[in-house]
Amino acid sequence: MTYQLTRWQWGGEVREDDLRAEMRSQGLAPYTWRNGPNDHLSVHSRSYTRIIYVIRGSATFHFPDAGEDVTLHPGDRLEIPARTRHALTAGPEGVYGLEAAIHPRTY
Repeated sequence: MTYQLTRWQWGGEVREDDLRAEMRSQGLAPYTWRNGPNDHLSVHSRSYTRIIYVIRGSATFHFPDAGEDVTLHPGDRLEIPARTRHALTAGPEGVYGLEAAIHPRTY
């Protein structure tokens, strides 16, 4: 699998402060990200691993090499390994969330 998905299972409201605290407890430095309604980002990859949480709205990540799409909703977590090709389509209400980068170590 080219990504790791964890669905929100705890019910109730997804709170940004709680997700930010969770990410920090994992040694991550979260920052916000957003895309407008139906925005589309073409296929690309990054040199680092991305950890993504959705707070509001939805987004579908497309993984062309695996032939898979995954739609995230509030509370869902997605880890995209470095150099994994992917694209994004924001939902009809757009998407707002938190993201953190895990950069590979260089020696």
